[in-house]
Amino acid sequence: MRNFIRYYSPVRVYHVFRVILTVFLIIRGSKSFLFIKPLSPEKLKSKINNLGASFIKLAQVLATRADFFPDEYLFYLRQLHDEIPPMSPADFDKIYQRAFGGRICFRDFDRKPIASASIGQVHRALLIDGTEVAVKLRRYDIENVIKADIRILDFFQKLFRPMFSENTKNSLDAVIVEFSRMIMKEVDLNIELLNLQKFWELYPNSGVRFPMGYPECSCSDALVMSFERGYRFDDKENLRKLNISFEKLMVKLVNFYVDQSFIKGFFHADPHPGNLLVTEDGELVLLDFGMVQRIPSKTRQNIISLVKAANERDFEEYIKCAKKLGIISIDAPEFGLQDLAEQVFDILDNNALSAQSMQSLAFALMDSLKKVPYKLPQEAVYLMRMSSIIEGLGTNYIENFNGIKDILPILKERMPEALGFTDGLWETAKRETLELPLTFKKVKKVINDLSGNNLEVHISPEDKESLKLALKKYLRPIFAGILIIVTAFFVQGSQIPHHEYISYILYAAGSLKIIFSL
Repeated sequence: MRNFIRYYSPVRVYHVFRVILTVFLIIRGSKSFLFIKPLSPEKLKSKINNLGASFIKLAQVLATRADFFPDEYLFYLRQLHDEIPPMSPADFDKIYQRAFGGRICFRDFDRKPIASASIGQVHRALLIDGTEVAVKLRRYDIENVIKADIRILDFFQKLFRPMFSENTKNSLDAVIVEFSRMIMKEVDLNIELLNLQKFWELYPNSGVRFPMGYPECSCSDALVMSFERGYRFDDKENLRKLNISFEKLMVKLVNFYVDQSFIKGFFHADPHPGNLLVTEDGELVLLDFGMVQRIPSKTRQNIISLVKAANERDFEEYIKCAKKLGIISIDAPEFGLQDLAEQVFDILDNNALSAQSMQSLAFALMDSLKKVPYKLPQEAVYLMRMSSIIEGLGTNYIENFNGIKDILPILKERMPEALGFTDGLWETAKRETLELPLTFKKVKKVINDLSGNNLEVHISPEDKESLKLALKKYLRPIFAGILIIVTAFFVQGSQIPHHEYISYILYAAGSLKIIFSL
């Protein structure tokens, strides 16, 4: 009972209600709900900070959505930092005992943390052999707190869901579902260790260094890794003393993120300044692998095709790719999308755009999206967050830095690799020739299945959505007609004045509605 009150106290639930209601009212553009007005930007930021880990991280994701929030709210949401006081000595002892109780891993362990965030805190320690390491300890009971927060969030999301149109519902659902999935992974330090190992495997020659994990000492409550030294990426004063070329650093970082996002499809979604160090030799070090996202190959190829179509001003291909990605609803009329596509084409065409004007155009574009049925795919939420962080890092040091303009030439150069064409023309032709017998075998199987009435047709998610929308559009007036006819029978058996005439009129109206909808 004590834990239940701790996780679901009426005061905490009310504060969550006020935050979620404010978010939903802002997105919907409403001034109040049952006479309750949205919180001001300052109060919203304060309440989110007080609610802790789950809501700070959710707000950081929402801060990328210029289509959801006006500038005054985005300004405060972007100021939210995941930094809170360290654990109490009692909680530290509990989690340390749970993580290392039966093992002797350290010669020395500094109880005072060098960094403290909402999910965990980092300590300096020495292994038995004298190696200096950083130890990330998960906060005591944080996994149960986050599970409770997700339940509360899910309850209020379902409560307010009827307030929104179908497309906005889908977009909000994508954010909340993906956020819930991501934060539950982030709270398990075993998963972070696996992410770290995967980065070493996929990006050994990236020019960016990562900590080395120690699996023998790590567990779900603790991650032990090599201690990395360097200055934070936003430490202008010290970095300028090193006489480092920030242009080269940004080229390296942009190249690395193109590789992650479009080539390998496994990317670090939280490259904020505290997670990026620069060593005295000018080497980049990436930290904190809790927020890592995968992008399926098909999605990556569609994103690249979308960028290619935009760059070539190919309207039909651009809309086709946008619909495949789910950015624009399948049933969105193309005549209403011409202006939207032109805005994108103008952004990519204009080489004279500054970072500030690029951002203004991007916000205008997101505002235009409100006028068409659309939703952002789950992966895009974190891609947008990552892109906005890198844009911010670049503008710190490079005047007129523009991430999109820097990414485009790199993406063009590596497009064949991103689309899977890594071999030369001769090798590709040879491979395709060798696969011909398998292709003929598949064709033969399709013909046999067709002749034996065993052919199965698998519908793509895009076609399923299109079919569902068409069916809904077709059946809605039929159900409305049936409802009017049923009402006519109820009126016929009632004692209201002129019930017979009213029932005849209703019956005729319902019948006509059904006839004209067929």
